[in-house]
Amino acid sequence: MPSLDFEAEKATFREHYNDNAQRLDQAKEAFLTLLGSLLAHAELDVAAATGRIKDREESIKKFMRKYQGDLEESGTPYEIKDHITDLIGLRLVCLYEDEIEPIGQLIREHFDVIDVTDKTAEIEGTENAFGYKGLHLDLRLDEVRAAMPDYALFAPYRFELQIRTVVQDSWSTLDHKIKYKKSIPAALKRRINTLAALFELADREFRQVREETELQIVKAEAEPDAEAEAQEIAQGVEAPESADNADIERGQYAPLDAFRLLRIARHFFPGVDFEAKKVDGFTADIVERDPGISRGKFNFYLRSTIGLVRQYKAWFLDSGRGEKFNAFTEMRHALYAANPAAFAGMLTNVARETFDDWRADNADQHA
Repeated sequence: MPSLDFEAEKATFREHYNDNAQRLDQAKEAFLTLLGSLLAHAELDVAAATGRIKDREESIKKFMRKYQGDLEESGTPYEIKDHITDLIGLRLVCLYEDEIEPIGQLIREHFDVIDVTDKTAEIEGTENAFGYKGLHLDLRLDEVRAAMPDYALFAPYRFELQIRTVVQDSWSTLDHKIKYKKSIPAALKRRINTLAALFELADREFRQVREETELQIVKAEAEPDAEAEAQEIAQGVEAPESADNADIERGQYAPLDAFRLLRIARHFFPGVDFEAKKVDGFTADIVERDPGISRGKFNFYLRSTIGLVRQYKAWFLDSGRGEKFNAFTEMRHALYAANPAAFAGMLTNVARETFDDWRADNADQHA
């Protein structure tokens, strides 16, 4: 029964906590599994999904700090467990701030929402406040899921879900380590606010870099085909000298970058799913070895030698010399065959010697 006897209520809460500790942990794991399933089905990615059970004594301290004074002043009887809504705490960490709301909307559709605290809206609604952003939802199972045998045991338990970005999560962790934040000199407070603002800026910049990357891929796909330049290179036509570098950038002689390489690679290897990080590193390696290479020249190199390389690939695999010969391996061999002086280092000594020996043995067929 609720009362105003704090010592009695502490004892009652400790007993309640101890009796339910194992079940609370089981509920936490069940809720995490459910969240993971919902996110996967909706094709929403998160960087991390974690959970914890709030420490018993820390829960009592939180009650004393936030609720005890007002309840006793108003003469309202209480039970501590009714005021600790985050005994079970879950956290979803996503990469970008514009992913928070879609995840939040998915959660709202599948759980009974008790309360919502939008930290982002609170901060952005002020002119000079910086700090932790994120979305907090107080939740419990909805009626449909609570009635299912797999979840019925956990129906009584509510939990707090925090949805935040990697940057927001980092700021929250560091912010909690700052011991003095309120009654401090103005200069120190300004430094803390500056840090918070930098974290906020980082979140925004990461999102804008992602958007600009996506835009560059679209632009590369929309550029004129590099085949015309490849034909001119085959005929010995040099790139035009022009004072307007922007025209060259937009035209056939645009410098090779990861986005343009990806477009050309997809042409030669339809259906291959190229990993962005590998494309980036591969392009950097090519440009380092041939700094002036254009997208047309790269296209010309592949077009000129890819047929030869694919014949070699068939021989290489059929003769049992290896089990794999992927698209990047094909392109390395094609670049070496087209321009040995620049790209010999893209193959190991053994790979280069094996390729050279095969070409020498089959020179008549490729003359």
